[in-house]
Amino acid sequence: MSTTMSPRRTDTHLALVERVREYIDLHADEPLPLVRLAGEAGVSPAHLQRTFTRVVGLSPKQYQEQRRVGALKSALREGRTVSSATYEAGFATGRRVYETADDALGMTPGAYRRRGAGVTVHYTVVPVSLGLLLVAVTERGICGVSLGDAEEPLVAALRAELPGAELVRATDARDRLVDSVVAHVEGTTSGDELPLDVRATAFQWQVWRALQRIPEGATRTYQEIARELGHPSAARAVARACASNRVAILIPCHRVVRGDGGLGGYRWGVARKAALLAREGATAV
Repeated sequence: MSTTMSPRRTDTHLALVERVREYIDLHADEPLPLVRLAGEAGVSPAHLQRTFTRVVGLSPKQYQEQRRVGALKSALREGRTVSSATYEAGFATGRRVYETADDALGMTPGAYRRRGAGVTVHYTVVPVSLGLLLVAVTERGICGVSLGDAEEPLVAALRAELPGAELVRATDARDRLVDSVVAHVEGTTSGDELPLDVRATAFQWQVWRALQRIPEGATRTYQEIARELGHPSAARAVARACASNRVAILIPCHRVVRGDGGLGGYRWGVARKAALLAREGATAV
């Protein structure tokens, strides 16, 4: 029996998920147990959980947590205190916000409110075959890898992300880490063992791990990755996860192509994406 979903059924599922997403967006600061969402949607909790996760790539609970973290970020950027931002975002306890936000923000909510104040980020910019390479690290690991044509825009982008952080040139110890990144960029070593300090949602990490499993010399489409993760309708969510990747090449989003085989976009320029694929021996179909 064919498992292909009919267009009418797909449209029904998309409409269901959109209604539930809108409801969560309007009530993200409230407790939203699955049974309540299912009641609002007029379906069973199991059906809602299964359909929502397949379409969005996140469970309803994970989606609500993501929305809360977004609200928390906005409130902190606007200068709210941590306690008021926590309350406005709908986190029930301070402990919960610290558990959730540390993974999503990469630092405590207080540090994020100060936009990196008190956080030291070591960075350096070195020439590579693809142009200039910026590598930024914290005490936890590599927090940024970017490519460009000029140093000033690369450093400016890093400072815009964390304007309150102390940015300093890498120490001798971290220079060795930078050398490892350079070697990986140039294709002479694997970067699989390099420590990363990159915070993201659970779904983003699932996508990034899938990217890291793609062999050199191979490519995958967004749809193929979505299927691999068990969410065949989540190709757009996969694309968003790729676009949020801030550690170029270490998480190889350049190995993802459009469904028609076209290269598509790339944060660091399509020419660099083509050069990376050519170097790795991949052939765009």
